[in-house]
Amino acid sequence: MATPPKEVVEKILTSLGFAVTIEAHELEEGLLLDVKTEDSGRLIGRQGQTLADLQYLTNRILFQQDQNAPKVTVDVGGYRLQARDALVKKAKDAADKVRRWGDAVELEPLGSFDRRIVHQALRDDPEVETHSVEVDGTEKKVLILRPKNR
Repeated sequence: MATPPKEVVEKILTSLGFAVTIEAHELEEGLLLDVKTEDSGRLIGRQGQTLADLQYLTNRILFQQDQNAPKVTVDVGGYRLQARDALVKKAKDAADKVRRWGDAVELEPLGSFDRRIVHQALRDDPEVETHSVEVDGTEKKVLILRPKNR
């Protein structure tokens, strides 16, 4: 029998010495586990990397137990929501520059989760298209925004 996602995250974090409470919220694309802790900075990590790693491990464990398990998003104190909003704003500002000047705009290297957010934020834009381009020596890619050919 598969372990519930909330229990998986609780076990990982308590094993690492974190005192946490976790709220589960159903989403269209899976499950959001919102972690509350006094030590949120350590759990989020630099640029959200520790949080991203926790989410990756959680999903790998769940997938090992049940290949049909829903995708789990792990958040700490609303960090992902704030980071997502800031990233969407940055993408829309860059798209405005593309429309205004007609030149391509390059965003900084992003991980796959963040690139997906940008692609989704701009997918319905009739004037701007997005492309991911590999950055040598890293697993990150830059996003290029450019005018759509009409």
